[in-house]
Amino acid sequence: MLETIVNFLNALLWGKLLVYGLVGAGLYFTVRLAFIQLTHFKHGIKVMTISRQGGDDGLSSFQVFCTSMAARVGAGNMAGVAVAIGMAGPGAVFWMWAIAVLGMATAMIESTLAQIYKVKDEDGQFRGGPAYYMEKGLGQRWMGVLFSLFLILAFGLVFNAVQANTITGAMERVFGFDPMYVGIAIVIASGFVIMGGLRKVAKVSEIVVPFMALAYLLIASVVVFFNLEKLPDVFMLIIKSAFGWQEAVAGGVAYSVAQAMQAGIARGLFSNEAGMGSAANVAASASPNPNHPASQGFVQMMGVFVDTLVICTATAAIILLAGDMGGESDGIKLTIDALTSHVGDWGGAFIAFAILLFCFTSIIANYSYAETNVMFLSGNRKNALPVFRLAVLGMVMFGAMAKIGLVWDLADVSMGLMAIVNIVALVLLSGLAIRVINDYRDQLKNGDMPVFDRSKFPELDGQVETDIWPREDRAETSES
Repeated sequence: MLETIVNFLNALLWGKLLVYGLVGAGLYFTVRLAFIQLTHFKHGIKVMTISRQGGDDGLSSFQVFCTSMAARVGAGNMAGVAVAIGMAGPGAVFWMWAIAVLGMATAMIESTLAQIYKVKDEDGQFRGGPAYYMEKGLGQRWMGVLFSLFLILAFGLVFNAVQANTITGAMERVFGFDPMYVGIAIVIASGFVIMGGLRKVAKVSEIVVPFMALAYLLIASVVVFFNLEKLPDVFMLIIKSAFGWQEAVAGGVAYSVAQAMQAGIARGLFSNEAGMGSAANVAASASPNPNHPASQGFVQMMGVFVDTLVICTATAAIILLAGDMGGESDGIKLTIDALTSHVGDWGGAFIAFAILLFCFTSIIANYSYAETNVMFLSGNRKNALPVFRLAVLGMVMFGAMAKIGLVWDLADVSMGLMAIVNIVALVLLSGLAIRVINDYRDQLKNGDMPVFDRSKFPELDGQVETDIWPREDRAETSES
């Protein structure tokens, strides 16, 4: 009975409501922001890399980028892309690209709002995210509570169990390691990081994420280099399949445009998280440079680009350049088999190592998202964190040992409901977010270093922390 209900809710959320909601929101924000993801792409790269040192109150933009990428980049980038291709053909990759471009605008909106409504906890660390802008911006704390509960269940507990399960599965398949001992090792390593709080998570992510991403992209680049002559044909295959122009040949399977669209869009949304409200939790933790809420929006916009248009594309290249793999749709097996066909038997060991790093960083980053929402529920007091950290580690150990198919489905439902609540808040607050972003762009166009002047937005009086976003005298700021 429970399984039937969960499957129905997942089909409704991920098959219809979320796809339409997130695609519609992405289109709306893209048009309202005048295609900012294209016109300000270079500026996004600059903002992402300009600040590598955080302030006393927050993390650096680069640390926040790495922490959000730690959660975004996981087994889904390797297994999920393979499942989409196996189920709906190469055309799914095109629609994955398309939704990522739209998602960049959505990420811009939600991360800007997270910065506007951020607060300080009892240790002076910035906190914020959807729960905070629902309470402060919309005056609806009940929405923030609902969102927090969904996120804590999905990201803080169940998804971490799933990530641990993925690690132990890979280690057992490739190396024959006992899942119990692998689970203990994961718990110890995760505990060491999360007991140090948000700053420790950010510091570890800052080191591990660039290393793991670059290593994976290097392997993909080598594969592409040795198959350059196949690249034009693979690209045309993606385009033809996306629009139904590719006929089934030699007994192959013909995929419909609807299949390609649904699989590609769902995979892209699930991977880059744009609009779900998850990455916005860590976006609020930054000390932005320039000191303007919109600057952190650019950072998260680039996170969507790197996750889907770079890393997911790398996986797609490895799979499609391998040719026909027998129609296997088991994601991680398809990826392992494809890489092994390119580089030999050590490809499987490399994928297992990549899964270890990807999933471990996802565990600690998922924890950081949930920590912020635990703080929201407790009134920004840390007394609830020790118990919650133990619960997270308990779920990690449970996931390492258990078969958790139904639990994964429950987490999908929870994340889907979380995203629905966030989309409603984004649309309701989008007018303010767009004005704030346009203020940033106007200052940039005039040759100024953007600075947020709260006096331009009187509706924020009484809603935001005055010591975080004080009223600024633009002239005095420019002269100084």
